[in-house]
Amino acid sequence: MLAAVALTSCIEDDFTTSSSDTLEFSVDTLAFDTVLTEEGTATRRFTVYNRHKKMLNISSITLDGNTGGRFYVNVDGVSGSSFSNVEIRGEDSILVFVEATLDPTGNDLPIEIEDKMRFITNGVEQQVVITAWGQDATRLHAPTIDTDTHLSGIKPYVIYDTMRVAEGVTLTLDAGTTLMFHDKAAMVVDGTLLTMGQQGNEINLRGDRLDNVVGGTDYDIMSGQWGGIIFTAASTGNEMRYTYMRGSSSGITVDSTGIDSRKLYLFNSVLHNSSSSVLTSHHAWVEAEGCEFSDAPNAVVSLTGGYARFAQCTFANYYLFDVVRGSILTLAYLLPDESDGNTPLMDAHFDNCIIYGNASEISPGDLTGSSVLVRNCLFGSQGSDDNNFLNCVWEGDPLFFTVREKYLFDYRLKNESDAIGTGDPSLCPAEAATDRYGVNRYVHGNIDIGAYTWVEQKEDDTATTQQP
Repeated sequence: MLAAVALTSCIEDDFTTSSSDTLEFSVDTLAFDTVLTEEGTATRRFTVYNRHKKMLNISSITLDGNTGGRFYVNVDGVSGSSFSNVEIRGEDSILVFVEATLDPTGNDLPIEIEDKMRFITNGVEQQVVITAWGQDATRLHAPTIDTDTHLSGIKPYVIYDTMRVAEGVTLTLDAGTTLMFHDKAAMVVDGTLLTMGQQGNEINLRGDRLDNVVGGTDYDIMSGQWGGIIFTAASTGNEMRYTYMRGSSSGITVDSTGIDSRKLYLFNSVLHNSSSSVLTSHHAWVEAEGCEFSDAPNAVVSLTGGYARFAQCTFANYYLFDVVRGSILTLAYLLPDESDGNTPLMDAHFDNCIIYGNASEISPGDLTGSSVLVRNCLFGSQGSDDNNFLNCVWEGDPLFFTVREKYLFDYRLKNESDAIGTGDPSLCPAEAATDRYGVNRYVHGNIDIGAYTWVEQKEDDTATTQQP
C-alpha cells in the first residue's frame, strides 16, 4: 500500500487548464534551405515542450495551408494535416517532423514560401512559422546534345542520368548558367564544351542537393554527389572559363587524343572536392591559368604524358572525408624508361604555382632527364633548386584561410603568406593579369604565387567561402 502511494505521488497525470500554462518550442521559425520545386525536401524537425508539472492537452494543431505547395507533418509519430487532443506529459516533450513539396513559382530566382503551424492549448494560440525558398529548374533526362546548343539563364538545369555532347557538336554554357547533376549523373563530351563564365558571373557545375548536410553547412562540402565530366578521345577544343565545379566523384577526365591540338583550356576556374581526383589527363594537351585545383583523396591533379602548361595555379589538398592516398600533383610517363616507343613523353611547365597541403606535393621520383619545368613555385617541403626546379620557394607557407574543422575551404592568401611577392611577372600570362575575384595581380608591385592575389586583411577581417 505504501509503495502504491509513493508511485502515484511521483507521477502528475492530471491536466492543467490554466491559460498561463502554454507550450515552448525549440524554434520560432522552421526554415528549410532552398528547395527545387516539384521535388520533396529533406525532413526537418522541431521540439514542443511542456515545461509544467501537469499534463497539457493541445486541443488543435493545424496548418494555414497558404503555401504554394504542401508541407507534410508528423506529430509525435502520427502523420496528418490536422491534429486534435495531443497530450504532453508534465516536463516532457514531443517531436514534430516536417517535409515539403513546393509548386513551381514561375520565376527564375528563388521565391520564399511561408506557412504557419498553429497550436491551441488551454484556449491560447501559439504558432511556429515554416519557410522555404522554392527554386524552379529545367529538368533534362539523359539528354544528348546533337546540334550546336547554348544553355543560359538564371534558372538552373537539373541533369538526370548522363548528358552527352555528340561528336562534332558544341555545347556552350553562357555566363551565369548552373548545371545541377542528380546522383551519379555525369557529362560525356565527344564534341566540344565551352563554359563561358565571367568574373562575378560564373558557371556552376554541382550536385542537386541544396539542403544542409550538418548544422548550417550545406552539401557543397560533400564530394561524390555526381559523376563528373569525361572528355573522350574524340573531343577537342574545350574551354572552361570562370567555372566553379565541385562535389563530383571523378572530377574532369581527359582521354588521349595526342598533342597535335589543345584538348582543354581552363581559365580562372575552380575544380574542387572530388572523391577521386579533380583532374585526370592521359596523353593530352591541357592548359590552365589562374585556376584552383583542390581537395581529393587521390592525386588532386594526375597527369600521364601529354603536353601541360599550368600558370598562376593553386594545387591544394585538405580533403575531409577519407585518408589521402596520393600526392597532390602526380606525374607519370615522363622519363625515357617509361616510354612505350609510340607516345611522346610528358612536356610540362608549372609556373608561379602553389603546391601545398596535407599530402606529399609531387609524386616521388627524380625529374632529371624529363621535360618537366617547375618555376617559381611554392612548396611546404624541404628541397633545393636544380635543372627542373627553378627559383622555387621551399619550406614555405601560403597561409590559406582554409579551416577543415569549420568546413571552410578558402585558398586565398592571409597576411604574411610566403606566396606574396615571390612570383615571376614574366611567367604570368597576359590574360591572367587579374585573378578569379577580379584583383589585379600587379596591384602591389611584384606578383604573387598561386591562383589568388593577396588582399591585405585588417584586424577584424574574416574570410568568406569561395562560393560564387
